[in-house]
Amino acid sequence: MTEAKPTTAQLKYLRRGLTQAGGKLPLFDEEGQRVAPATIQSCIERGWAEPWFANPIKPDWLVCRLSEQGRRLLAETPGATGRVLPFSGGQSAREKP
Repeated sequence: MTEAKPTTAQLKYLRRGLTQAGGKLPLFDEEGQRVAPATIQSCIERGWAEPWFANPIKPDWLVCRLSEQGRRLLAETPGATGRVLPFSGGQSAREKP
């Protein structure tokens, strides 16, 4: 079984987590447009991102962070640049009881 290859949109989204504390992934792109929910959801389904916490003001917005699998993907993908901050550990939204 071969692993799914990330799309350009997925890579762009995931790369932004490399420079954020805790690997936080953006809700909006560089031009202020909301990241497509389908992009976020597909990254979660492939294990490259993980839900971080619920947003009580906007419950339909997925606040996520880069997963360890996502970091490995970017490390193995040409063109992933930026100062990489270490994974902070802690519980993901899926691990909380």
